[in-house]
Amino acid sequence: MLRLVLVDDHAVVRAGLRMILQTQPDLEIVGEASSGVDAVPLVAELQPALVVVDLAMGDGIGGIETTRRLRALSPAPQVLIFTTYDTDADIVRAVEAGAVGYVLKTSSPEEIFRAVRTAARGQSALSTPVASRLMHHLQHRQEALTPREAEILELLTDGLGNRELARRLFISETTVKTHLAHIYTKLAVEGRGAAIAAARQRGIVRPPEHR
Repeated sequence: MLRLVLVDDHAVVRAGLRMILQTQPDLEIVGEASSGVDAVPLVAELQPALVVVDLAMGDGIGGIETTRRLRALSPAPQVLIFTTYDTDADIVRAVEAGAVGYVLKTSSPEEIFRAVRTAARGQSALSTPVASRLMHHLQHRQEALTPREAEILELLTDGLGNRELARRLFISETTVKTHLAHIYTKLAVEGRGAAIAAARQRGIVRPPEHR
């Protein structure tokens, strides 16, 4: 029996996912949390094999930081991201935080079952569109943004200037300018506006209203 914990700030989404997963005799939902802050101590207590985590949770810490904290537990559960978003920045940051799987909410029940079982074994479980984007990222690593560059690009879409970026990320303004220069080069653009437009068009980052 695979013991699972669900983490999503929308009760309706948790209920729907729970209903789907409970049709499988080898899957057991042992706990639920509506935030990353609540999830970490719950998972530490229950010690499930797998935690299914929403990426964009409204209050508190998001799915990336939740994943990082869950993977720091001992014993550490496997983490499967379950989300609507498939941008390069989200996928790469989730994997770097320790997620073993990344599945879109548009996936079929069969795809979700397969991903849950695969991720619980510690094996990579990716939706087909996600796998394609990740493969493209790896094949074009020199052109791809680093997680830090993607983070800066996301903050650019929020309208932050260099000084605010430096303060938010605890780095110098000179370092910010260096990152921006790399971003412009990789996106083959000149200036912030063009970089933001290119990032949204290519699905590298999400618009602020979807974060």
